[in-house]
Amino acid sequence: MEPQYLNLRDVPHEERPRERMMQYGAEALSHAELLAILLRTGTQRQSAIHLAGALLKQCGSLRNLMDMSMEELTAIRGIGPAKAVQLRAGIELGRRLSRSSPADIVTVRRPQDAADYVMDELRYLKKEHFVCLFLNTKNHIIARETLSVGTLNASLVHPREVFRAAIQRSSASIICAHNHPSGDPTPSPEDISLTKRLVEAGQLVGIEVLDHLVIGDGKYISLKEQGFL
Repeated sequence: MEPQYLNLRDVPHEERPRERMMQYGAEALSHAELLAILLRTGTQRQSAIHLAGALLKQCGSLRNLMDMSMEELTAIRGIGPAKAVQLRAGIELGRRLSRSSPADIVTVRRPQDAADYVMDELRYLKKEHFVCLFLNTKNHIIARETLSVGTLNASLVHPREVFRAAIQRSSASIICAHNHPSGDPTPSPEDISLTKRLVEAGQLVGIEVLDHLVIGDGKYISLKEQGFL
């Protein structure tokens, strides 16, 4: 006999987040109610709203939930592969929206512009991610790519990978960025050494490295502003 799951329509009206959202708007809903809408159904013993509450309690915060993998989500009682996929999809849409711009073209005029572009994507990651922004002659961002995912304290990237990607996109210049999972953006000796290697390689191929940003939790350091470019 197949297990029966509680649907949102089976819970009391005042606990139905879909109806509350339609009546009062999304901003009126709690974290648990928004998650319940993504989950859609609960389990045999608890509704989607109660499962969402249990999920938040177990992960501790929305920030922690953002970093949870499929494996970590499905390890939680009541969260199967389908629910985990729904949650990951919702989180990824939120991430993409947070770094989107009302305008189709993003122009980098100062380090802050590039930092704002990657901050929400990089600030919460548990491993170092090395990202390149590819720019045209007008300093418009024409593409971005994550070129390396390193360990908790080291980002592994080679200049040839960076400039191969830049050449493929006909880039006039690039801006590199990587995060420090500790939240402290202070550049390491390895960060400085890599920056110098990238600048030298860029001079050889004719693609300027405009900056290398180290992203922390809500803050960043520009190696150009620090005098390393």
